[in-house]
Order: sequence, then structure tokens, then C-alpha cells
Amino acid sequence: MNGRLLHLLSWLVLGSFLAGSHLAVAAEPRPQPALGINLAGPADWNTELPFVDVFRLSRTWISQKNGAGWGQGPKLELDSKGWVQRLEPDCFAETPLCTIEGGHYPSGEWTVLWDGDGQVELSKGKVTLSGPGRMVVNLDSQGGGFFLRLRRTNPADPVRHIRVLMPGFTAEAVSRNPWNPTFLARWRGVTCVRFMDFQETNNSKQRRWSDRPHLEDATFTRQGVPVELLCDLANRLQADAWFCLPHEADDEYVREFAKLVKAKLNPERKVYLEYSNEVWNAQFEQNRYAAQQGQKLGLAQTAWEAAWRYTAQRSTEIFRLWEEVLGGRERLIRVLPSQAGNSYVAQQIAGWKDAGRNADALAIAPYLSMNIPKEGKGLTAAEVASWSVDRFLDYAETNALPECIRWMTENRQVATKYGLKLIAYEAGQHFVGVAGAENDEALTRLLLAANAHPRMAELYRKYYAAWEANGGDVLCHFSSVSQWSKWGSWGLLQFADDDPRKSPKFVATMEWGKQLGQPVNSP
Repeated sequence: MNGRLLHLLSWLVLGSFLAGSHLAVAAEPRPQPALGINLAGPADWNTELPFVDVFRLSRTWISQKNGAGWGQGPKLELDSKGWVQRLEPDCFAETPLCTIEGGHYPSGEWTVLWDGDGQVELSKGKVTLSGPGRMVVNLDSQGGGFFLRLRRTNPADPVRHIRVLMPGFTAEAVSRNPWNPTFLARWRGVTCVRFMDFQETNNSKQRRWSDRPHLEDATFTRQGVPVELLCDLANRLQADAWFCLPHEADDEYVREFAKLVKAKLNPERKVYLEYSNEVWNAQFEQNRYAAQQGQKLGLAQTAWEAAWRYTAQRSTEIFRLWEEVLGGRERLIRVLPSQAGNSYVAQQIAGWKDAGRNADALAIAPYLSMNIPKEGKGLTAAEVASWSVDRFLDYAETNALPECIRWMTENRQVATKYGLKLIAYEAGQHFVGVAGAENDEALTRLLLAANAHPRMAELYRKYYAAWEANGGDVLCHFSSVSQWSKWGSWGLLQFADDDPRKSPKFVATMEWGKQLGQPVNSP
């Protein structure tokens, strides 16, 4: 059946259901299902290779002293952007790059550039050209990553602005376009890019505008990718931008962020605006902060209620600040985030001080969830690890899929009550060992095999169809490209050079985007 026709029929069915609901229904926006994406975060082990200059994803400097143990060098003197200002005698600083096993980054002639007076070297490769502030190194990607070492730096003119460029690129080209062309091609056509991990949102320490990441920073792994580049990427992809504001950001930070977005983001692009990420989730510092702030303000006595209510209150404050800067809310999608598995949380957030009436969307993460513990009353790692892949996927289809459809339905009712779109800030499979089961190697092998199995494509098709049938709007898959491990198989692909035709999840996801009329690149 034509995707658009299926969407229309499913919406009519849902509308009939809601008409008989006991909920007080507000004027409801018509859902427009669309495919968005979450990008993997900046790290030296990032397997997506989004930047041509891989030094952008370097780790913070490691201080070394010759003859001492690993990382036992003296404390480094860094400037505000993270560049080393001086080295003690018999010491050096280094940072790992492209820590990706299996040859999944380009081999060939890499160009290393820097400003200032000093000595820079790579831990592997053959130097084919060398001169002041520049060298060319022939690198073989087999055997994993490499280190960039700063052996000498002149305190009067320290080494800075280091660039490590992939083969085939010049400094001039990268100054015009910093993005890896294969990265741009992969995600061209998605309707929205959520920058949560790209911004290093979870547990962020940013409070004042001066704390933000800058284009001149030595690395983006400390504070995240600067907003200028986030806007540039959204512009190049012709996608809407989903920003997550740090949980401690003060009003000045919020205003200045909005001003920069107004200046840099194409005016045709929408802005999805979210307060932090999963503030309801107790594993994150933002939850503890929101609970403390909510209790200080007397919003509630219990930590969880205080966090929910503070989320609602701070979200609406942030919305108003952006509306002032942008001169209205025509470009804004004001997002209230909640927990998919408990629609009561959504009701508490949307209902607090009329937050739902001052927002545009309720965002959940309706994962296909199988969180398998080492011990417990339900499924355990020992039992599941003995299953075949087919049995595992049978269980996922008959148990995990209906469960997440129920989450969609229940949260859709809350969204409808407040006239909000239902959107997915994250989505996809969530097959992972937890509470000690992540160390069960047999279970991990099964979960990896399930993610790679052809049946995953059909499971994803049913999942996306359910999202449409339940009135879902934008869905941002989590995540783009990342290596699968015992900690989860989040990426649609594992490596930048994967053959996308061999990834059932990627095939089904791009297929869905095509059905929705998006100009995505089908494998």
C-alpha cells in the first residue's frame, strides 16, 4: 500500500478512537510522520568520521614523561581553548586519534598542519614530506588508531590550530566545508538532526555563555560541537535542527544561543528546542539538578516530582526566551520531553502550570526494548543466551513490539489532550544486557547477531508502521553510525565504510524515509 495512503487511513482510525476517549481533547495538530536522526557523539572512537579533520575528535591531552608510567607526566599548562602552552624537560603530550579497529578509516597520504613553533609527530606511518607547520604521512589504517605527539612547543609561540586531514583534502577545502562528504551524503534527506550527543548534553557543565564550545577549541570532545557548526550542518543537509540546552544554562546562555542560531541557521529551517535530555532519568546529572532546583522552589517534596515539574517550568522559560529573540514562534517546535514507558510522567510534565498549552510537541523514546538482566523474575541472560536468533526475534515481535506500541498509544492520548504533536526524540531497537548481563559474552553474541539478521528489517518496518498508525510525527532514530558492543547496538551502521545494503536496519529505515517522500539515499 502507498505509504501516504496507509498514513491517512491509520490516522482516521486513530481519530475515531480518540473521539470516544474520556480525555478532554484540544485542537490537535495533524501528524506528519518523518524520519530524523541522532548523531553519534564526538570521540576519538567515533566510527562515523563526520569531520575531514579528525583532530576535531581528539581526546584531551595526555601528559607523558620519558621513563615514567603511562600518563604520569606533570600537569599540563593549557590555554582557554585547550592548547599546550609549555612542556617540562623530558616530557611530551599526546592524544589518540581514529581509535577504530579493523581498518575502518582511510589509508593513504594524511596531511598534518599546525600554527606556531614546535615539533609534532604521529605514532605510526611514514613521513613523506616535512616542513615548518606541515607534514605528510602515509598511514595504513590496519592495526587501529594512532597518536599525535607534541614533542616540543615554544612558549613564546606555542603549537596550536592542529589539523589532521584525511587523504585527498586540502586546508583550503576544509576551511570552506569541514564535513566528510560521505557523512553528508549518508544523511541528506532526513527531516531533522538531533544534536544531543553532538552537544555533549548529558551531564554538561556549561552554565554561562563563556562556557560554550568554540570553533578555536583544540577538541570538540570536551564541551561538544560549537553551535556554528551545528547550524552549518543543518543548512547543508537542508534539515531542521534539534538543539538540547544544557540543564544549568542561565538565561544569558539561552538568549545568546538563540541569537547565534538566528544569525547562522537558514531561516527556512525549523528549530526543535528541548531542555537537556531525559531529565526524568536518574542516571544523569541533569535529573539530580532538576530535582534539587524543583525542591528549592517548593515545586514538590519528592525528588522525582520536583524534577518533572522543574522540567516543565524551565522548558517554558526557555521557550519564552527564544520567542523573544526570534520575534515569535513560527520557527520553533517547543518540545516537552518525557519517559515513553510511563505516560503518567508526560501527564505530570504537560499538566504543570499549563506547560502543555505553551509547547508544540511531546517527545518520547518508544524503543523496541529488551533490557535483559543477569538475575530477576523475568527473562534472564542465562535463559535468553540459550535461544536461537529466530527465537529471540520472535519474542521481540510478540512482546517488545506490542509493548512499545502501547507506549505510543498511551502517550498519544496525553499529547492529544494538550494539542501537542507526538514525536520521538530517540527510537529504534534497545536490545542490551543490563545489571551485569552486559558481561555475558554469549548474550552479547546473540544480540549482535539479531541486529544483523535480515528479519530486523521486517521488524523495523512493523515498528515504523506502528508509529504512523498511532499518530506519530517526527521520529529521530538513535543513532546514526556507531560500533555495536556489549553496551548496545545503537548505530544503523557500525562503520563509515560499511556497505549499507548489508544492514537490515539501515535498509528498512531509508526505505521508510522514501515512503514518506523524503529524498534520502536508499542503499
